This record gives sequence, C-alpha cells and structure tokens, in this order.
Amino acid sequence: MPVDPMDDIELRSVQLQFPNGRGSLEGTCDLRRVVTDKGDILVAVQGDTAKPAILTYHDLGLNYATSFAGFFNYPTMRALLDNFCVYHVTAPGQEDGAPTLPEDYLYPTIDELSAQLLFVLSHFGCKSVIGFGVGAGANILARFALNNPDKVGALCLINCNSTPSGWIEWGYQSFNARYLRSKGMTQGVVDYLMWHHFGRNPEERNHDLAQMYKSHFERSVNPTNLAMLINSYIHRTDLQIARTPSGSPQAAATLKMPVINITGALSPHVDDTVTLNGRLDPTNSSWMKISDCAMVLEEQPGKLAEAFRLFLQGEGYASTTTGKFHNPMNGNQIFLSQQFDDINNGNLCPSSVGIQPTTATDGEENGNNRNRNKTEIRITENPLPETIVC
Repeated sequence: MPVDPMDDIELRSVQLQFPNGRGSLEGTCDLRRVVTDKGDILVAVQGDTAKPAILTYHDLGLNYATSFAGFFNYPTMRALLDNFCVYHVTAPGQEDGAPTLPEDYLYPTIDELSAQLLFVLSHFGCKSVIGFGVGAGANILARFALNNPDKVGALCLINCNSTPSGWIEWGYQSFNARYLRSKGMTQGVVDYLMWHHFGRNPEERNHDLAQMYKSHFERSVNPTNLAMLINSYIHRTDLQIARTPSGSPQAAATLKMPVINITGALSPHVDDTVTLNGRLDPTNSSWMKISDCAMVLEEQPGKLAEAFRLFLQGEGYASTTTGKFHNPMNGNQIFLSQQFDDINNGNLCPSSVGIQPTTATDGEENGNNRNRNKTEIRITENPLPETIVC
C-alpha cells in the first residue's frame, strides 16, 4: 500500500494565540455622550479613568469599534491598557447604525472637530492626553495639539496628512460625497474607501480582512453622515507648520510635543507622512514605515504595538522587563530594562535607527533557539534632505 506523504507532517510550529476580538470593544467600553458646542459626540471609555489618558480618533468610514477594536485587544496592548485609560472619540454620526443627521445640521469643520476635544477633556477631567489618531483622525489630533500644546503629552499619528487636499483627492472625494447623499453607498465609493485604507489589491494580502471591511462599508455606515464628514475633511486647511533650521530663530510653528509618525509601506499615504515628517522638529519626532501592510492597525498590530510601547517608554511611561508600565506623574519609580540603556538613556529619539529589542526564552540549553522571539523595529529619520523640506 502506498503511503501518503502528508501523514508524516507534524505541526510543530503552530502556537496558540489570542484572537484580536475586533467586535469586543463595544462590550468592554463605557459609552458616554459628551455635549459640545456643535452637538453631542460619542466617547467610548476603556479602562480606569484615574490612570493616564490615551485619546483616539478614527479615519473616514470607520468609528471607534471598527478602527481600534482589533489593535487594542492585541495581547501586547492588553498589557499596556492595564496602566492607561483610553478614550475613543467618534465623529458626529459615524457610529454603527447611527441615525441620519437632521437636514439643518451644520456639520463641524475639521478645526471645529478638533475643538470638540476640549469638551471631551473637560467632561472627563483630563489635564493631558496621549493622542493616537489614524488618517483624518490623525489630522484632527494634530490640529488639537497645535492649538492646545499643554494638553497633549505625546502624539502617535498614522497616515497623517498635513497639507490641504489636492485636486485629485478633492475631485474623487467630492464625487463620493455626492453619490453618498443621492444614491447611498455605491460600489465606486466602497472601492475608494478600500483604496484609502488598504491601498491596491488588499485581497491578495488578506482576503478575509478586506471582505470584512467591505461588508462594514456597505451595511453599517450611514452614507449621508459619512458624506458630511468627507466634505469637512476635503475642505481642511494646511496645518501651517514648518521645520525651523537649526541656529535660526523660531519663526514657524510646529508640534512641540514628542511625535511618532507612522505609515505602512503599501499605504497610498506614504508621501503624506514623509511631507509631515519634513515639517516636524527632528529633535522630538520619528518617522516609521512598517513593511508588508497599508492598514497598519489590522495588518501588523504586533509591530505597531511594540513601536508604541517603546515610544511611551521613551517619553517616561517606562516598562520593566515584565511589561509593567509606570506613570511618572504619580511618583512611581521608573525602571528601564537593560536592553534599552544605549538608546539615549531610555529615550526613543528621531535619530534612533535600527532599534532591535530582543527577547530570548529562558532555560534554553541549545543556543539555536535564542532568537526565536526576536522582534525587529526600525525607526528612521526623515528621508528627505534638509534643503528639500517644505
């Protein structure tokens, strides 16, 4: 009898992992309605409000659950959330199953959306937050940080655009907003949203993930409300920030807090993040491009979580080797693991290139397995020379 070669296969490298649990945020968050001067907004609170605050803002076509559920339920982020409280802000009318906004409702501009965050901080008694924004949400958080630098301790911006919309973007998005109002969620709008988040050919990278988001755009998004948000986003103004050359007087405004500027290698917004990085202060900002992804939170949550953890550690929210986080504001002693001692005494700075945190299994008698859990994070400085900076 011939022997099937498949009988000899052993699944030795399969490891049990926790699922991301994309839809579980809705059950673990305390949903609050915050009154602002431009209407109520939905804020989902995740964690103990007595702990340091992380404030998130989503991108076009998404909301707090569809944008951040998978990432903040990733195992690395679960450990981090034991020491932080996350406030997930959803733009007006963008939550799942939201009713259509009244015809006479004047949707806030991008600047007014950023100003609404003052009401959020006041409502929850937050003196300072760590901003975590994606796409349009990153632009909104950057505006808030510019106008209120004392209320933002650090920023993590993903696929952030710092310039006004160009003619191509304005044209496509104007047609999308018109179709959303008149015909609802058409196939053309869905295709554009998929390109906006995943770049080209997302099915070739992750078919199930692409289908999940297509289904969300088609079934869960209120098209009229999304058209209003798109209209506000394409009419955004320039951030009016610039990198001031060293030795010259500080004449131009820029973000004064630490910033980590992240994009995916396959994202259509890579050039936008490079432009933003060229306008930031190189002494307090870093640019990071993660390979093999466009929607970083969903396609590479492990790499993003590790980069975010290192970023927080470098800004004083330090970790021990066991992964515990300490808030420097409450008097707890800060412990830095030995493997990061050579990175500016624990500070994750823009000039750090090739940061390679490594963890090895204990008790290994054979040295061949020491690098089994090695994780490599590369953070690079602005790829443009100083003379090209806008």
